[in-house]
Amino acid sequence: MDAIQETVLEIDLQKLKHNFEFIKSNINPKTKVLAVVKAFAYGSDAEKVSLSLQELKVDYFAVAYTQEGVLLRKAGITKPIIVLHPQPINFKTIIDNCLSPSIYSFRLLKQFIQATKTLKTKHYPIHLKFNTGLNRLGFVLENIPQILTKIAVNDSIKITSVFSHLAVSDDENEKAFTQKQIQLFTQIKSEFKKFDSAIFYHLANTSGILNYPKAHFDMVRTGIGLYGFGNTDKYDKQLQPIASLKSVISQIHTLQKGESLGYNRAFIADQITKTATIPIGHADGISRQYGNGNGFVIINDKKAFIIGNVCMDMIMVNITNIDCNEGNEVIIYDNKNTAIPFSNAVGSISYEIITATSQRIKRVFKQ
Repeated sequence: MDAIQETVLEIDLQKLKHNFEFIKSNINPKTKVLAVVKAFAYGSDAEKVSLSLQELKVDYFAVAYTQEGVLLRKAGITKPIIVLHPQPINFKTIIDNCLSPSIYSFRLLKQFIQATKTLKTKHYPIHLKFNTGLNRLGFVLENIPQILTKIAVNDSIKITSVFSHLAVSDDENEKAFTQKQIQLFTQIKSEFKKFDSAIFYHLANTSGILNYPKAHFDMVRTGIGLYGFGNTDKYDKQLQPIASLKSVISQIHTLQKGESLGYNRAFIADQITKTATIPIGHADGISRQYGNGNGFVIINDKKAFIIGNVCMDMIMVNITNIDCNEGNEVIIYDNKNTAIPFSNAVGSISYEIITATSQRIKRVFKQ
């Protein structure tokens, strides 16, 4: 890779392949894999990442919202795409683009049936979401008879899959709760199998795949695992973060004791302090909470703490004890200095910092 001359997000598609193959190695060869590529593929590049995964023969994709699915269709994704949080206003767009909605309430079911009748579809695929403990979205076990009654009298739709979502599969202290979710989902499955043996079932997210083999069912869903994080020290060592956020030093200043730096004079030098200004800010996902000594970047293998308030397009860091020059590379996170310690520094999580990475930052791909 050439020397960095501006703020870029490097995306390593070989590491993506490694992560996909690692996930596959943990499941039965007959078990399908769904790749979650919502939020620009967790802040990377949804189109290129999805095309790479399609080449790797992923079985399904999932996005949060309809427009994300439309963009993937335009990019050349032909595999099935589930829209996890569809809005009724987009039902025609969903059907026009051969996307499959997650239906999680009777309100949504009624409105989607109406949309399919209006557009005169037959057996349009839907995916039913059940709440087994996350208490966010979903039908409940007791709804099944009413659901089956509605499906039986409406041939404009068909149930392709039934699924739920684990709440704490990454927490070893919550094994009993997760086992309870698995048991409830197994009961839901048994009810639907009486109705249609062709329906398939999925429950496990990334940590569910790795920690609960009994939760694999017919398909598993992986999001954060594809991008290099396993939510435990054990699996974080076996997965490889695909994205590296890097920048450069724009300018170096020396503050005298008593001089201030940045907006609101949030930093006052208590001694002679050498600072570096870096072209990345809260418009790029580095929120204000990282300022004032909380967050840090890596310059020449040393931590340089962010001082003063984070600006919209810039941060300033303390380089008093770091030998560096203008134009030198700055690492916000990469495969070695991952997004985990960076986000942990302010009580956040890797998901938040990687998905917050601004789309205005140039993406550079490593094949």
